[in-house]
Amino acid sequence: MGWPSPTVDDLRERLGATLFRRVAGPSGEETRARIHGTPGPRWFGPDRPIRAVHGDASMFVGGLTALLLQSLHPVAMAAVAAHSGFRGDPWGRLQRTSTFLAVTTFGTADDARRAVERVRAVHERVRGRTPEGIPYHASDPHLLLWVHVAEVDSFLRAHRAYGERPLDRAGYDGYVADTARIARELGVDGPPRTVAELAERMDAYRSELRATPACREAARFLLVSPPLPWPARPPYALLAAAAVAQLPPWARRSLGLPRLPGPAWAGARAGGRLVTGSIRWALAPPPRNWDESGAVTLPRARPGGSSRR
Repeated sequence: MGWPSPTVDDLRERLGATLFRRVAGPSGEETRARIHGTPGPRWFGPDRPIRAVHGDASMFVGGLTALLLQSLHPVAMAAVAAHSGFRGDPWGRLQRTSTFLAVTTFGTADDARRAVERVRAVHERVRGRTPEGIPYHASDPHLLLWVHVAEVDSFLRAHRAYGERPLDRAGYDGYVADTARIARELGVDGPPRTVAELAERMDAYRSELRATPACREAARFLLVSPPLPWPARPPYALLAAAAVAQLPPWARRSLGLPRLPGPAWAGARAGGRLVTGSIRWALAPPPRNWDESGAVTLPRARPGGSSRR
């Protein structure tokens, strides 16, 4: 008698568990339980736009777009190349970033503050000079603002294109205002609070942006030779094409990426919808109940499986 064939639920469970471990790390389940299950006040309530954006599968596209866009600032890219270890430990960097976003978006105010303090301590130690001899310090508010606006712009663009429930203009203004709270805690001076202000700040950096050799090397690493097993390459290619399609045209030109003609752009959008829909299906969250303390009551994992955020 042979083994029973895996069901669709089994396949979804395995795919979701694999994705979750990649993004959240080996202690992801414990971290998730602490973030969502610890009682106490939060920076953002369950109805805030930041929860809708940061909890959506479109973040997989937005995160890659953000890395490509942020790399166009020569000073910021020099600091990343010298100190972040993104090539030697890309998954570790992804896990640290995703945990920070989850804690500050969904965690208690105390946990969010501690996460910010840890990041600020790291930024304080990151100092050096670019290949051209320009000094940098990761705590520089000007560099912090660039990293912030590039990230928020990318997450917003991706959610508009691939979010399960895109927001209206007021909702996206609310999202930008929510992210400003975290940016101020990190040391950003006067972060934008509306979509219009975000666009103005992005434009103000244009004269400083260019593709350095380190920037182009990072783009090749992210788009052409990511550290993935071969079975994961095709879906990642769809994700990468969707991320490139979300870049502003001037950023694509700076990175030396080809202009997407109409059919190719439509194909990238269709691929983006396919891959984000598949991720959303695999990571379908269990139902949650908010109690009066601000914590989330999570259902127990199914036998042999795990509940996911």
